[in-house]
Parts: sequence; C-alpha cells; structure tokens
Amino acid sequence: MSEKRRDNRGRVLRIGETQRPDGRYEFKFTDLGGKRRTIYSWRLVETDKTPPGKRNTTSLREAEAKIQRDTQDGIDRYAAARITLNEYWKQYLASRFDLRETSRQQYLEVYKRYVESGLGVKSLTQIRYDDIKTLYGQILARGVKPPTVKLLHAILHPVFATAVRNGYLRVNPSDGVMTELRRGCTWEQSKRHALSEQEQTAFLEFVSSSKKHSRWLPLFTVLLGTGLRIGECLGLRWEDIDFDHNVINVNHTVVYYKGSKDAARAPHINPPKTRAGTRSIPMLSDVRRALQILRLEQMHTGSTTDVVDGYSGFVFQVRNQHMLTIYRVNSIIRTIIDDYNATEAPPLPHFSAHNLRHTFCTRFCENETNIKVIQEIMGHSSARMTMDIYNEATQNKKAESMANLDGKIRIG
Repeated sequence: MSEKRRDNRGRVLRIGETQRPDGRYEFKFTDLGGKRRTIYSWRLVETDKTPPGKRNTTSLREAEAKIQRDTQDGIDRYAAARITLNEYWKQYLASRFDLRETSRQQYLEVYKRYVESGLGVKSLTQIRYDDIKTLYGQILARGVKPPTVKLLHAILHPVFATAVRNGYLRVNPSDGVMTELRRGCTWEQSKRHALSEQEQTAFLEFVSSSKKHSRWLPLFTVLLGTGLRIGECLGLRWEDIDFDHNVINVNHTVVYYKGSKDAARAPHINPPKTRAGTRSIPMLSDVRRALQILRLEQMHTGSTTDVVDGYSGFVFQVRNQHMLTIYRVNSIIRTIIDDYNATEAPPLPHFSAHNLRHTFCTRFCENETNIKVIQEIMGHSSARMTMDIYNEATQNKKAESMANLDGKIRIG
C-alpha cells in the first residue's frame, strides 16, 4: 500500500492535489470537454493564511468544490470563459427559426446599439447581475423610454437562459433585474390615446375642406372606419376589397427592414402580426364610398407600379404611382396637425397613424358591447387587449353620463 502524499504541514493531500517546492498548491483534473486542467492556490483550505507578498485567491479545496459541483451539474465553465456574449448571441439568433424577419431586424438593431461594443465583448462567465442592472440603468438615464429597455431584456434574458440550459452558466444573470428596476423608478408606459369625438371631427373636417390635404381623406376614412393597422392598410390590394360581399379581407401586412447589412430599409410583405390578424372586416358605407372613389380615379390614372414580394395593385399610392409608406403617412399627419394648429383652435394633439386605429376601437367600444366581435374586427390576439381599450372607453362614457345626470335628480 503506497504512502499517502502530504503537504509541508503534514496534511494528507487528495487525489489530484500536490504541493510544489515553492509551497503553492495545485490540483489537476479533466474538464467536461476532455481537456486536462490545473488550478493553483497558496492556500489548501479556507483557514490557511496567504504567504506575505503572495496573491490572495480562493483556497484550493474551495475551488475544487466548485469544479466538482460544475461537473455534477454539467456546467462547462471553461468553455463559457472562451466565448463572448457577442459570439453566443450570434449562435442564439441563428437558432431562432421562429422569429419573424421584422423581429429579427429589430433585435439586431437594439443589440448593436446597446450591447455589442460594451457588455457584448465580455465572456459569458464575466457577466454578473450587476452588469445587466447597470446597463439597463444607464440606458434609462440617457432618456430612453422603458419599452426599449423591456425589449432589450426580452432579447438578453432568453440568450442567457439558453446558456444555462446548454451548461455554460449555472444561473441567468438577468433574472430579477426588471423587477428591481420597476421598484426603483417610475415605469409607466405611455399609452396611445384615442382622439376625442370633437378632435376626430375637427381633423376630418379640416382635411376634407383643405385643397392641400383633401386627397388623403380616403386614407383616413379607411383607417378610422376599419381599425386596420397602418401596415395592413397600406398593404391592401384591390383584390382584397370585395365590393360584392362588402368586406375587406386582411391577410398580409407591409413591413420595412433591411434586406442586407448595408441595404436601406425596404418594404416587404409579412403575414398579419398575429393569427387573429387574418380576418374580414365589413365595410361601413363611408369606407365603401371612399374606396369606390379611389378605384374610379385609378381606372383613369393607373394603379401602383410597385411589386413587393410578388404583391402588386396596392390601393394607396402617391402621385408617382408608388405605394404609400408608413413614414410618409405619419409625416402627412404631422403636417396636417401643424397646419390646423396654425389657424384653428383649440389645437389638435400630435398623434400617429396608430392612434387612428385606437380611435376606431374606442368609438367601436362606445357603441358595441360584444367583446368577441370587437376583438375579431380589431384582430387582437387576446380579449385582454380589447378589454383594456373597452374599459377606457366605458370609463369616459360613465363620466359623461354622470355629468349629464348632475342636477337633474334630487339627492340632497
């Protein structure tokens, strides 16, 4: 039976442990990747004192315990130390076959802006909870809105989660960060408010009576009379308008993203935002009339010449027969509001095309109590989204009703 190895203090050393002539301890082992590794420490156990002038590190036995725990749990810490977050992010994104191209492009842009040159160059094992928290806090301090930070968290959290599942990390360093941030600062997301009935009327009357802006009235009539998302509206083709059955068939949407690294943003056709987005919307008489007028005009002037992913014959166009873009619509709305506010009072609030969808839904909720019908017309993926708008609309109606009741009944 061989004699057990001991250190210079007579303590028995375990298998793989040795003490070098200079007094430093070492431990040799094989990692999960099959490579031989060696770790060193000037202390065998935690209670040992570090020799004067030597670097104080974790004791050998403590380091061994971590290695054994990692091995038992399948954590390959050495592999994680050799891969940066940027490298792992590319691997992760390549595996996300379920991502819509618009989401992929959005993820790439947000990651590049806030992560790539900073946190991204660190290895997975270098990133701690405080690093994530500091990053989010710095972004908020720069005036970036909370929804952007929430999107960034929605990008990073699953990246680290897969690193945990794949044995690179023991815990997800982004767990709990958002909860702590919400406790420490105001986290209210600004809502897109609907136009009031008075604002809606003022806007439409101004557009209708303006020589400069009246040509856009059919567009606003369709948006305010259908609740279509702006991408769904601009993606409408004449073959999607069924005048015989008086419905608009929604089965695609226009989105804008870069086709390659250096390319400019270009239009593409995607399926609707959600499965519920594929739907048929009955046409109100004003919507039908506006589309018929446009159709007659284009029979003389010609339809759009653009072809996007095989789709052509778009309903809404500019004068050069190119399809109308989302950016142009919002620019048109801003110009109209500025022109209105320069001559009329009270002023109109600034809003975007999406506010017109919200306005339609609010008017719909004010006149319809069947939540399921509202949900299907709007193409909401859940009744909860519909209820949020419905509750806001009914709250306003309740306040209006109580105001009308005030002074009409004796209560005191």
